[in-house]
Amino acid sequence: MSDHQIRDAEIADLDAITAIYNDAVLNTTAIWNDDPVPVEDRIAWHAERSARGYPVLVAVDGTGVLGYATFGDFRPHSGFRHTVEHSVYVRDGERGRGIGKALMIELIDRARRLGVHVMVAAVESGNTGSIVMHKRLDFMQVGRMPQVGAKFDRWLDLTLLQLVLDQRPFPDETK
Repeated sequence: MSDHQIRDAEIADLDAITAIYNDAVLNTTAIWNDDPVPVEDRIAWHAERSARGYPVLVAVDGTGVLGYATFGDFRPHSGFRHTVEHSVYVRDGERGRGIGKALMIELIDRARRLGVHVMVAAVESGNTGSIVMHKRLDFMQVGRMPQVGAKFDRWLDLTLLQLVLDQRPFPDETK
């Protein structure tokens, strides 16, 4: 039985989301940025996601925010309007407890309800835990891009995975 709940993020959660984000920036290759951000950055990010109708979810327990997940446009061109790219991050010390998976299950459900056709994951190739989690959620590995990123004085490879969320034979052009 789970000891956490998944819910929509609130403004009060953004300090914790910023801390999780900045920890990943400073200590992992999960985020390919070199510089931490102030909470104002995450406030603008949350507002942009909300304005587009995209969810920002948090997993919480009595200690606060354990992780978060969201999705946004895959690419800015209209031909990609049925595809999103997601992000999921779990607080240091909480990874490996199923929190990321729980966030992803809810995020996938939200994407389906919004009529998204494909969800894309772009994962640093050395992050085997994330790749395995995605495959367990039926994401298929569709590509690997060697040395497209750099962090901590080394080249990073990017693994691309995708999940087809519905079986529509043709796109809904009203969207």
